[in-house]
Parts: sequence; C-alpha cells; structure tokens
Amino acid sequence: MVQLLWASLVLLMTVRESVSQEVNCYSSFDSGNCDDLWLLGEVTMDDCCLNPHYGYIGADGKCKSCGPPSWSEWTAWGRCSVSCKEGVSQRRRECQGQGKCAQTTIRTEIQKLALETKVCIDSSCCPEQGQWSKWGQWQPCSVTCNKGVRNRVRTCTEPQPRCGGSCDGPSEEKEPCVVDSICPTHGGWSNWDGWQPCSGTCGGENLPRPTQRRNRSCNDPPPSSVPPGDECPGLGSNTRTCDELPFCPVNGNWGPWGPPSSCSITCGVGIHEMLRQCNNPAPKHGGLPCSGSNKDQKICNTKNHCPVDGQWSQWGRWEECKSNRGKIRCRKIGGQQRRQRWCEHTGFDGKTCEGKITDYRACYDIKLCDFDGKWSEWSEWSQCEPPCGEGAKRTRERTCIPDLSKYDETVGFHIKVKAYFDGTPFANCTLLKDPKQSLACMNVPPCDT
Repeated sequence: MVQLLWASLVLLMTVRESVSQEVNCYSSFDSGNCDDLWLLGEVTMDDCCLNPHYGYIGADGKCKSCGPPSWSEWTAWGRCSVSCKEGVSQRRRECQGQGKCAQTTIRTEIQKLALETKVCIDSSCCPEQGQWSKWGQWQPCSVTCNKGVRNRVRTCTEPQPRCGGSCDGPSEEKEPCVVDSICPTHGGWSNWDGWQPCSGTCGGENLPRPTQRRNRSCNDPPPSSVPPGDECPGLGSNTRTCDELPFCPVNGNWGPWGPPSSCSITCGVGIHEMLRQCNNPAPKHGGLPCSGSNKDQKICNTKNHCPVDGQWSQWGRWEECKSNRGKIRCRKIGGQQRRQRWCEHTGFDGKTCEGKITDYRACYDIKLCDFDGKWSEWSEWSQCEPPCGEGAKRTRERTCIPDLSKYDETVGFHIKVKAYFDGTPFANCTLLKDPKQSLACMNVPPCDT
C-alpha cells in the first residue's frame, strides 16, 4: 500500500514535468542547501530523486529536496520594522520536498503557515538632536617657531541630545598660526630603497651564502645651513645574507591514472573515483607541486531506488473517554481514552517507524457537565493577524475556567497515573463586561506579491 502511495507521488512528479529535465544532482540535502562538496553531476531529475535523501538545483536556481514534503525550520525573528517605538518583527519558513505541505489554496491560510508576525519595541523613545554651545577661546599655537596650528572647542550641551541623538557638525575647529622665528631643519632619512637582487639564485650546501644590499639618502629633508641642522644618524646602506635561498628547485609531475573504483553506492546515483600520484618526478627543494587534483570522478547510475524510511503522521484526536464500569460522564470515576497515528511514506524496503501506533491515557468524562467557574488572568498577547498587510491586530482574552478541584489528580488501584479531563463542560462565571481585548499592530510590512 505504501509503495503504491510513493509510486503515485513519483507519477505526480512526472506529470508535472512532461519531460524530466537535466539537473545538477547532490548526494545530500541539508536544510535547503546544495553544497558543492556533495555535487554528483548532471542527470535527469527522475534519476536523481531515486534517492529521497538527495537534492537538486531547480529551474529557479534554488536547492530542491527529493524527499516527501515537509516544512523547514522557522528562520530567526527579523529586525524590527522601525528603529524606535512600536513596530513588528517577522519570521518565515518554506515547504521543502516533492508535493505540498498545506492542503489549501487560500492565500491567507498559506501565509499563516509560512509567515509569523509579532510586536517589537527596540527603543521606547526616538533620538532628539542637541545644540552646540558657543565656541571657546583659541588655544596657543602648537609650535614655538615658524608655522603651526591652533584650535578651539565647543560642547553639545545647549540643550543636550536625548535618546541617542547628537549635534550636527564638528566639536573642534583648527586654523593655521605663525610664530615669528625661523626653525632649524634637521636631516631625515628617505625610505630604504628596495633590496637589490641576491648575488646568486640557489644556495649551495658548502658555499658562502649570496648577499644583497639596500641604500637610503639623508634628503627627507636635508639638514639646513642657517640655522644649522643635525645630520642624519646612522648608516646610509645595509647588507644582509640571502639565508632564505633554497636548493635549486625540482618541479613535480603527475604519474599515470590508477584504475577506477567500484560505484560508491548501491542505489541511486553515485561516483567512480580514480587516483594518481605526483611522483614522476616528486617535487624537491621547493619545486612546484603538480597542478590540478590527484583524483577524478565520474557518475555511475545503479537505476535502483533507495529505501524510503517511514515517517510518523501527526497523532489523531483523542477518542471518547470510556470505562468498562459503565457510564462515567459527570462522575468522579476515571476512564481511559486512546489516540492513533500512522507510519507513512515507507517504500523500497525502507525502515518502518520506531515507536507505538496507539497511545492511551487515564481520563475523566466532563463533556457538557455543569461546574462553578472563575475567570482566568489575561492571556499573553497573540501574534499579529494577518501577519502582513493592513488591518493586522493582536488580541488577548480571559476565559471562564471550571472548578475541577473535587476530582483526584490521579487514578488507579495499584499504580496511580495522571488523569486528563475530556470534553468541554459548562462553566458558570459571574458576568464580565469585556473578556476579550484587541490592539492594532503598528508598522506591519505589506504582503509579498
């Protein structure tokens, strides 16, 4: 039966694309990414998807999964739509796999499944600019002879900025100044010239090392005569040995290709691999290594479908709470109820789902029973609905909670287990003027087209 369902899915994929296109096939699909490390090569989409764990690049340039349809993880919450006061933040997810994740074509329903919006406040206030004070007095000139600079400052205090604001413009102002006295000019070295070539290109084991030399000049600036300036300290040339010279290099060259390996897998699409060695000759004394890769690969196609492991469906609804001791509705007598789930998508000798298909729990049947009630505290504010576009609102409410304190929390004779309440009872609370509140969501982005 499961193999028939899988065959129907493959048939649906075939109908959707009348001629199966050539695609780049990857041996792993990792959360929507097709890493070049797992690239197998170009085959038809049908051959690539013989393995449900594989992925491929679709016509839209995105990485697609060969597996059954499922929702991706939610992205992180995005940045607030405004930098201050109230805005909204959004997160998204997408449907990955072959088929549809949502059994609906209503656009607003699909948006609720793929997009969530919540209120955010990055800052409770918006920046306010300040104003500058008057300029202070000019400071003394920076030199005692010839030309220099002087500066003055002002402060951003009239008034001060608030909530991260600032003042426009600089806080400091400079202007040139002249002191009526001539300064001596001391000599300064120019930058070193580049090292001259070594006297040799290869070092010998029992020979003197080659040397190289560089020079500089006392002209940046030259020392003045009146008033007299100092000469440059130190030497105008420098010599060093070329210790880094290697033995004369021998470049490497590739040997012949070895025989191809067997196919890397037993189902779906894999690779043959061939190896070669850089030993014809091997590089020596700093010679260049062989260029290119030491291995090559080609696609091999087994034409065998890989096993498809089963996946549990969602748990079904809990069935009616019952007891073999007769009627228990509205009575403080424990019963039992069960729910079931199904192992789906198993095919081609894949593993069945681990775990139990049926779940049981202890219960009390309180469907349509009358209880005294009390109002709950306000709930947390809901997310914004709709999650995009105009008219988005968030809500909170108080509910009338039935008083179930006369029921034991556990049931059983020898082994006590926690009991759950099944059914919706009538709870009688005092009249409340407004048990539900709503507020408009601010700065909600428009919906994607």
